[in-house]
Amino acid sequence: MISFACKEIQLKDIIKCSFDLKKTDYTIFNFLMNSDSALSISDIAKKLKLERSGVQKAIQNLVVRELVLRRQVNLDNGGYQFFYSIKNKDEIKSRVEKIIDSWQRKAKEAVKDWA
Repeated sequence: MISFACKEIQLKDIIKCSFDLKKTDYTIFNFLMNSDSALSISDIAKKLKLERSGVQKAIQNLVVRELVLRRQVNLDNGGYQFFYSIKNKDEIKSRVEKIIDSWQRKAKEAVKDWA
């Protein structure tokens, strides 16, 4: 938790705000950030005890925001399955840092322009 003047700010709130994530988006994103392997929608839904349709929607949001990679694996008996993993942890952390720096600049400008 980060203390800012009169308010405590949790890291999860910074991440959610930075990437415009909903609660389920963040839950899955954080889960994948801590996972060492790529997982299917079914695996994610099972491990997090979430509805498959909700996981699919959240994963799509994460892919669009370029936070999660989608990889297709062709199955031996035909067909394919998608697996999802975090794009690049260091790149994501860097993106958050840049967003925080931007917020800081804007806050300083607002204070300078105040009254």
